[in-house]
Amino acid sequence: MSYLPRLDGVHHLKLPVTDLDRSLAWYRSRFGYEIDIEFVERGVPMGYALAHPSGGPVLALRLDPDRARAAAGFDYFAIGVPDKQAIEDLAAHLTTLGDSHAGVHEATIGWILPGLHDPDGHEIRFYTTQPLPPR
Repeated sequence: MSYLPRLDGVHHLKLPVTDLDRSLAWYRSRFGYEIDIEFVERGVPMGYALAHPSGGPVLALRLDPDRARAAAGFDYFAIGVPDKQAIEDLAAHLTTLGDSHAGVHEATIGWILPGLHDPDGHEIRFYTTQPLPPR
C-alpha cells in the first residue's frame, strides 16, 4: 500500500435506541455521561451526543427503534477502563444499581467486565487499558 491514511482514534460511538429519554437516563445514571449536543429534526429530538467528564469516549444515541431491536444482544464496542481497581469499582456500582452483569474476569490482555445490557439489550463491555502483569 503506497498511501497510509492518517487516523486519530475513535471520534464517537453511536447506538440506535428505541426510547431516547430512557437510554439517556440510563447512560447518565450508570456512567456519568452528560449531554454535549442535542439533535433535533423537524422539532423532534432524534439523538444526543454524550460527553464523559473524565474523558471516556463520546457516545451518540440515535432514535431508531427498528435498528435498536435488530441489534439487541450485540456488543458493538468495549469501553476502556484504566485498571483492575477501576473496573471492579464499576462492577460494584452497577450491582448497587441492580444491573446484571458477568463480573470482572481476566481476559486475553487485561480485565473485562462483560454481560451488561443497556435498556435496548445492547451488550456494553468494559476492558482495562492497563494490561495484565507479565507471567
